[in-house]
Amino acid sequence: MARHLITSALPYINGIKHLGNMVGSMLPADVYSRYLRLRGHDVLYICATDEHGTPAELAAKEAGLSVAAFCTRAHDAQKAVYDGYGLAFDYFGRSSSQQNVEITQHFARKLNENGFIEERAIRQVYSPVDGRFLPDRYVEGTCPHCGYDKARGDQCENCTRVLDPTDLIDPRSAISGSTDLEVRETKHLFLLQTKLQQEVEEWIATVGAKWPHLSSSIARKWLTEGLNDRAITRDLDWGVPVPADTWPELAAEGKVFYVWFDAPIAYIGATKEWADAAADGETRDWKSWWYAADDVTYTEFMAKDNVPFHTVMFPATELGVREPWKMVDFVKGFNWLTYYGGKFSTSQKRGVFTDAALEILPADYWRYFLIANAPESDDSSFTWEHFTATVNKDLADTLGNFVNRVLSFSRKRFGDEVPAGRTAGEAEAKLGAEIARLLAEYEEHMEALQFRKAAAALRALWSAGNSYLEEKAPWLEIKTEPDGAALTLRTAMNLIHLYAVVSEPFIPASAAAMRGAFALENDTATWIGAEQARALDTIPAGTPFTVPPVLFAKITEEDLESYRERFGGAPDA
Repeated sequence: MARHLITSALPYINGIKHLGNMVGSMLPADVYSRYLRLRGHDVLYICATDEHGTPAELAAKEAGLSVAAFCTRAHDAQKAVYDGYGLAFDYFGRSSSQQNVEITQHFARKLNENGFIEERAIRQVYSPVDGRFLPDRYVEGTCPHCGYDKARGDQCENCTRVLDPTDLIDPRSAISGSTDLEVRETKHLFLLQTKLQQEVEEWIATVGAKWPHLSSSIARKWLTEGLNDRAITRDLDWGVPVPADTWPELAAEGKVFYVWFDAPIAYIGATKEWADAAADGETRDWKSWWYAADDVTYTEFMAKDNVPFHTVMFPATELGVREPWKMVDFVKGFNWLTYYGGKFSTSQKRGVFTDAALEILPADYWRYFLIANAPESDDSSFTWEHFTATVNKDLADTLGNFVNRVLSFSRKRFGDEVPAGRTAGEAEAKLGAEIARLLAEYEEHMEALQFRKAAAALRALWSAGNSYLEEKAPWLEIKTEPDGAALTLRTAMNLIHLYAVVSEPFIPASAAAMRGAFALENDTATWIGAEQARALDTIPAGTPFTVPPVLFAKITEEDLESYRERFGGAPDA
């Protein structure tokens, strides 16, 4: 049994996220975590809300709340949505936790001791109208690289280039909108990434070859362009404070660490939160996952805009600390999910956000569609037409209809117990071999974190059951060979149980309903091995069963029209 540490990019605290955020980090991490647990591995899946930085302050100001109160409320709201999607975090923490404060400050002290932090006087944007220095995200303007007119002072979300506020064309205050900005001198701490570049390059050379091209190419692009020393403190009222025992002057000025310095460290902080939340009598060793954890495989999930920070900046931080903190082994990066080829937009009410999605359809519909169409090799586009076709064909027709007609027909003809029938024959042997082959293919893709291919293999497993049912036609067999029909239905019921087990990472609620249809004693199977898949004999004759409610209802034309009307169509419509 291997130990697997899994993290997904921390969702910003300022509002409920859209479907692109879900498929770009948390959902695939959950699918992979569930799969590994089913295979018997020791898994720790950690995430948290990213609560520091400008977005939190601006959102709190708009809500008329203190930042602390806003973050508490927003954390709970986000956690409720993720619970609704069945995301099985081992712990969902907060970057504002005391645990993260202490560990972030420890990292900063160690970096300073080792000569990788330097205090520098810099010239920074100051807004006389707002009466304060403006941190990077408080400055908006036009990106000098791509011309996007809503670029932030830290990064352009359109071209993903990292920026400084002074790079922007026609800058303005994100607080007041004032363009009356000045540049004044102030002091900040800098992480000396130039001193760490060679070490990061050597580390990337040892681990990056295993990463997807998207992740490794972004990391190498940054290294090729050359790392710059970066300010890791900001002038904000909310954040991890600069420790007064090391930098008394900056602490007195109220400096806090830059959100991108403390946010990756929050993976460690949230793991300590998990340990500290242990029930009486339970011991959780958080350090065994992070410190000198040579027996742990660490996998990170994130969209491409987060890749540079996790493959270059955070590794530089960990290397500079000169302590054996666990570094990532595999970075699964994702491209964008778009809405009809355009951006999701809250202000323009365009696109589907995670809370609204759950209002119209259960989580499994969304989980399956998003993973089956994950933007792995390129951007992918969400359209209602594609979503409807996928749900109706794969979930309603292929899987749901198979389960319903097998159980309903068997109950009608043979009662509420799995029928016995005759001994399995050539058709069953052929089916078993095909199921074992497809299951091995599914496992191979899941191990490689190729989610679209894994979904295709899972869909093929479901289709194999339908092909078998059509070939055997128990509704005709029953007329001339009842024992043959009973065998067909018993075999199909074994397929339903197999589907329940192996589909659980994708559609956990539906998998539980399928598995719960059978009153099996001691049904503790966490996976179906190749030999058991070939034999299809998990469900013995005489096992009581029930017919669950319809697993997946078809989306009608009327439904489709109502979704388009509520959420908007194509961006140019």
